[in-house]
Amino acid sequence: MMYGVFRELILPPASLFCLLAFALLLRLRFPRAGNVLGVASMFLLLFLSTGFGARLLVDPLERLAPALPSGHGTNAEAIVVLAAGRYAAAPEFNGEEIPDYIALARLRYAARLYRQTGLPILVSGGNGTPDGRFQPKAIPMVDALEKDFAIPVRWIEPDSANTAENASFSAAMLRREGITRILLVTDAMHMPRSVVAFSRNGMDVIPAPTIFFSAGRPTWMDILPNAEHLRRSYYATYEWIGLAWYAVRPPANADVPPKVNENSVDSGALRQALR
Repeated sequence: MMYGVFRELILPPASLFCLLAFALLLRLRFPRAGNVLGVASMFLLLFLSTGFGARLLVDPLERLAPALPSGHGTNAEAIVVLAAGRYAAAPEFNGEEIPDYIALARLRYAARLYRQTGLPILVSGGNGTPDGRFQPKAIPMVDALEKDFAIPVRWIEPDSANTAENASFSAAMLRREGITRILLVTDAMHMPRSVVAFSRNGMDVIPAPTIFFSAGRPTWMDILPNAEHLRRSYYATYEWIGLAWYAVRPPANADVPPKVNENSVDSGALRQALR
C-alpha cells in the first residue's frame, strides 16, 4: 500500500503536481523563484504529455531491446512470459478476472513464439490477495493462453510481487528442470530491467520484446498533448528509475523456490488449488 503511494508520488503527473503545489507555497516568500518553478512544472507536464516528450524517454529504452527476428534457431529451452495488469470482474466474461491489454499483447506474442518453437511456457506473476478477492495475475493469463489461444502452459509462478521476484522464483523453478536458456517475453520498455533481473538469477536470456511504442515516424499529431503520451512517459520514467535502482542495488540472485510447491507447478493443478 505505502509502496504504491510512494511510487505514484515520484512519477509524473503526480510528482509534477506536487512540484507545482510547492511552487505556490514558495511564491509566498520567494515570488520569483516560485514563479520559475511553477512555470517549469507546467512546461514539463505539457512536454511529457506530447509524443515528442514521451519518445525522449521511451525510445532509448526500446533501443536497448530490439525485436527478435524469429524464435527459430535460438536454442532456447523455455518461454517465460511476465504478467502485466488485469481487469477485475469483467462483465463480458461473467465477472472473471482477465488480462489487461498489455498482458494480452505479451500473451499473443508468446503464442506466436510457441507456434514457432514448440517450447514449454512458464507464466510468472503474483499479487493475489489472501482473501481470494484477486487471483495471482498469472492465473487469468494462463486461462487466456489455454482457452483463447489454444496454447498449453507448463508452469505457473504465482507468488512474485515485482520483476525481481519474477526472475528469482521463475529461475528457481526452471533450474530444477535443468533449464537455463529462455526466451523472455515482456514489453520492450520493461525488457532491459527484466534481462538484468533474470541474468542475475543465472538465466541465459534471449530477449523477446513486444509492444514498441516508439516504432514508426513522428507526425505532427505528436505535438498535441494527450493522456496516452503522458501514460507512456509515466511508464518510461518508472523503468528508468528501476534501472537506476538496479545499478545502485542489483536484484539479488537468491535461489528462492516458489511458495506454493517445492517442485515445478503444474498449471491445471495450481489453478484448481487457487480457485
